[in-house]
Amino acid sequence: MTITLLLIIPNIIAHAEPSETTTITPINDKISLEKTSSIMDIPKNKELSWGMVKGGPSDYVERYPVIIQFFKGNEPVHVAQVKVKGDGSYEYKFKIRNTDQNTGKITDIFEGKYTVKIFKVIHNKLQA
Repeated sequence: MTITLLLIIPNIIAHAEPSETTTITPINDKISLEKTSSIMDIPKNKELSWGMVKGGPSDYVERYPVIIQFFKGNEPVHVAQVKVKGDGSYEYKFKIRNTDQNTGKITDIFEGKYTVKIFKVIHNKLQA
């Protein structure tokens, strides 16, 4: 499974190549939990306001959402539950900085390195 972490601003996309590890833990004889961990690095001098986590088409079990967790060190800082599209892909957009419309003050929501953990329920592969 390929996970893409993006920082986006209208008409500009900055793509960060993630380093990933994936583990699969059986739940029962039909389904398993796939856990992918990746590193997201949000630069200090960013002009971008949005980030995105997305996964390409893949195997999935209907009615089970994707869970995305963001950690700064060992501390959880954000959790999202995302619906899976019919082809098995998913996409989650989130603010990494905020601009106060009245004062123009910019507040960074995300900055630095984060561990992103993505959990997805998949079908077990048939054993030959």
